[in-house]
Amino acid sequence: MKEFNVGIIGATGMVGQRFAILLENHPWFHVKMLAASSRSAGKTYEEAVGKRWAMKKPIPASMKELVVRDAAADIDEIAASVDFVFCAVDMKKDEIKKLEEAYAKAECPVISNNSANRFTEDVPMIIPEINAGHAKVIEAQRARLHTKRGFIAVKSNCSLQSYVPALHPLMEEFGVKAALACTYQAISGAGKTFETFPEIVDNVIPYIGGEEEKSEKEPLKIWGKVEDGKIVCADRPAITTQCLRVPVSDGHMAAVFVSFDKKPSLEQIKEKWAAFKGEPQILALPSAPKQFLHYYEEDNRPQTKLDRDTENGMAVHIGRLREDSQYDYKFVCLSHNTVRGAAGGAVLMAELLAAKGYLD
Repeated sequence: MKEFNVGIIGATGMVGQRFAILLENHPWFHVKMLAASSRSAGKTYEEAVGKRWAMKKPIPASMKELVVRDAAADIDEIAASVDFVFCAVDMKKDEIKKLEEAYAKAECPVISNNSANRFTEDVPMIIPEINAGHAKVIEAQRARLHTKRGFIAVKSNCSLQSYVPALHPLMEEFGVKAALACTYQAISGAGKTFETFPEIVDNVIPYIGGEEEKSEKEPLKIWGKVEDGKIVCADRPAITTQCLRVPVSDGHMAAVFVSFDKKPSLEQIKEKWAAFKGEPQILALPSAPKQFLHYYEEDNRPQTKLDRDTENGMAVHIGRLREDSQYDYKFVCLSHNTVRGAAGGAVLMAELLAAKGYLD
């Protein structure tokens, strides 16, 4: 596989730091540029992050002394120095759209963790195991942007990474009619640690701004189809959610209730989960988990602390499958929100797009 020079836009934030860790020894992608706000520009990465470094591993030695660029002012320099960028910034939505399009129009593809372009009709929102085929809409996007290489591809919200992968293998044969998901979300999803978010200790906050709308609507784009140069959202299943912030560092848990057009047996569901493979597994992409969906027979699994780092944080964990009195079945599931749900999922998407030639 060809190797690529890459940049991280928003390198000082929580997800940007996770990108740095995941890319430190990546076999295909080599970090050459780091960018952030004007406050960090001109400093070394180590100086710019300072005491805000929140990862368990230290700052990668290869990046410590890289001078941070201004993400908005230095677009041309950054675009000329790398093959593509990962983007995870804390800005207003219209500012993010403008920034990402500027990079794309500078012929620098953008692999984005931001929400701003998730419902732009010709921007693919990819979970690589589920809707890899949506990448073909990139050609229509390039035509709109008048670019040869440049485009934007986005990740979905971290909350749905736990339950959408669990529902997906059941849809074709059994037809998922309706789903209810209550998510219990880690503080790293808000860019926080226990030191910077002391009010979460011994507490649960029953509201995360905008999260429920994302959790209900984004799956329908993921399950949509490409028609006439745009992605048309699916019209089902009906999904309703509640999203809560809980005192956990990393890992989003979901309690899921689901009804089917054609009710499967417990064993049929487990068999579908065990057998499921997506393109990342078939292509053996570097960041792909060997087993995407892990089912646990123990009554007390999955557990956040025990299971979130399995397969380098890229697996989805499911347990407690049983019949329900209101829906057909219920189960719980777990994913690592800053790995599978954010930076790791974006790296896997970039690997998929590289393998398919979109980053050449």
